[in-house]
Amino acid sequence: MKMLSLLIRLICRINLILGHVFSWFSLGIVLVCFTVVVMRYFFSSGFVWMQDLYVWLNGMMFMGIAGFTLSQNGHVRVDIFYRPAGIRRKALIDMIGAIVFIAPFLYIITIYSLPYVQRSWRFMEGSANFGGMPGLYVVKSFILVFVAVVALQALAMVMRSILILSNNEALVPESYRYKEGG
Repeated sequence: MKMLSLLIRLICRINLILGHVFSWFSLGIVLVCFTVVVMRYFFSSGFVWMQDLYVWLNGMMFMGIAGFTLSQNGHVRVDIFYRPAGIRRKALIDMIGAIVFIAPFLYIITIYSLPYVQRSWRFMEGSANFGGMPGLYVVKSFILVFVAVVALQALAMVMRSILILSNNEALVPESYRYKEGG
């Protein structure tokens, strides 16, 4: 059981670090977008690659922080049963949700996106826009990053549920414990 606790800590730490790193992309998005607007409307000039850049940063940011968002309960959920539930019921709901909903969802994304990403890498795909950025294959690879970080966090959810349902809640990291009534 202590090994589960260590794995939960490791996964949550990885997603916390990724969440903090990729959240800085939002600053880059704002700065690049601001620069594009100023250049276009004040100087009647611009670069297509800059327009690609802020869109690509946005996609990479949201794909990269998905696991962190899941760890913080930031994804959409139907709260009519979950919010008032006790800790054991929340653990059961999370375990079932991770196995029945998240795992098949990630499997389908992987099956359908893998050929798409592989094709992009084979062609070293770049922007479809003339003057756009090279390296679109890197951005498309973030679909698989999304799958990995969400899968890891779903695994942490299942392990947390196992600890709670086996009466080992004390082994759940403090920052990842359920809060009563919320």
